[in-house]
Amino acid sequence: MDPVSERTLRELIIGWVLERAEANGGFLHREELLGFRHGGERLPLIDFSRGIRNPAAFSATLSIVSSAHGPYDDVESEDGFLHYAYRSGDPFGGDNRKLREAMTTGAPLLFFRKEQPNIYTPVAPVYVVEDYPEERAFVIAFDEAFRYFGDLRDLGEPQRAYARRLAKQRLHQPAFRTRVIHAYTTRCAVCRLHHGSLLDAAHIVPDSHAGAADGLDGAPTVDNGLSLCKIHHSAYDQNMLGISPDYRVQIALDLLAETDGPMLRHGLQEMHGRSLHLPARRGDAPSRERLAWRFEQFRQRA
Repeated sequence: MDPVSERTLRELIIGWVLERAEANGGFLHREELLGFRHGGERLPLIDFSRGIRNPAAFSATLSIVSSAHGPYDDVESEDGFLHYAYRSGDPFGGDNRKLREAMTTGAPLLFFRKEQPNIYTPVAPVYVVEDYPEERAFVIAFDEAFRYFGDLRDLGEPQRAYARRLAKQRLHQPAFRTRVIHAYTTRCAVCRLHHGSLLDAAHIVPDSHAGAADGLDGAPTVDNGLSLCKIHHSAYDQNMLGISPDYRVQIALDLLAETDGPMLRHGLQEMHGRSLHLPARRGDAPSRERLAWRFEQFRQRA
């Protein structure tokens, strides 16, 4: 395949992946990735058994997968980059050769974070920007600009802060959304809406909360998250809607007293007193301690 055609196909694939993931609620199923078709032919976007996909017709790697329980030491580093371990064997041959070609040409890659069996959070495009032979690892960045910064170990603090912010926005927040929405079987915990593209992962304790005094923090864990449709997420963030530690929905008194159209009546007022839709796994249920802290914020407003 000539370079222009390969680049065009990569961009088409990346667009499809992101669109499909958003429709699902931020993630894709394994069968969707293996069943992708182009021009009437099947073109799997991940490998059937390995963490790297190198289609024969492509000059450079198409996608990589990182799993917390995988056989390789792939590290989401505090520097804001992913350190992706060399594949086994010859460091300059096989899969490593095509990863190095992606670094040379600047080809955009798909990065999939495997949250649990058969569930993948996509991050794209990403770029191979550095090769650390002493670590036997490639450095993956979330912005192509890092290809031109020289040795990434010499970055100034503003560039390091930017890299860390990108990693949070493009990797950690989407991964949190995947884990939460999947735990709630792609339903709003309040109204049970079942459309992934209309669902968010809402923090109970905000990720900005330091928690030094109360011992709570805004960790991106499922028990600190709620799967909420966009209207209920917004209402929750503004303390118009509260959720008590016994998993009951409450609506602020001024909203209950207000007269407006059907959205207020059916979308918010009728939710008052409802029981929360909870995850099937007990360990994924929202933390009662965190809910109590957040419910106090709601009561002060209400």
